[in-house]
Amino acid sequence: MRTDDTTTTTATSRSAAEADVRRYYDLVDAGDVPGLVGLFTADATYHRPGYEPLEGHEGLTRFYSGARVIRTGRHTLTKVLVEGSNVAVHGEFNGELHDGTTVGLRFADFFQIAADGRFSRRDTFFFAPLV
Repeated sequence: MRTDDTTTTTATSRSAAEADVRRYYDLVDAGDVPGLVGLFTADATYHRPGYEPLEGHEGLTRFYSGARVIRTGRHTLTKVLVEGSNVAVHGEFNGELHDGTTVGLRFADFFQIAADGRFSRRDTFFFAPLV
């Protein structure tokens, strides 16, 4: 079977997008704020239940450096789907909040990938009453 350059480029783009999304969760779990923020465009928007939209690198840095209610934890991805410039993720998170409460929940995330390969938007949904 022969693949043309377009098919190869598309497969490479899908593979890169999935790898970047998986890397994002590794960086979040490691607490590497500069590393994870660098995966987003300068004007990216992050929509998360319970928060106003987080805008740009400054908003993301502020959130991950202290506003986030989670102290530590680990994401386990159960499904990552890439279609064009969109990536959908389903997974589980287990960790500890700043108040010492343990938390375990399922989540779904949706990423939009910009032309430069970075994330321009992220939307998170939780399978829980409140987080």
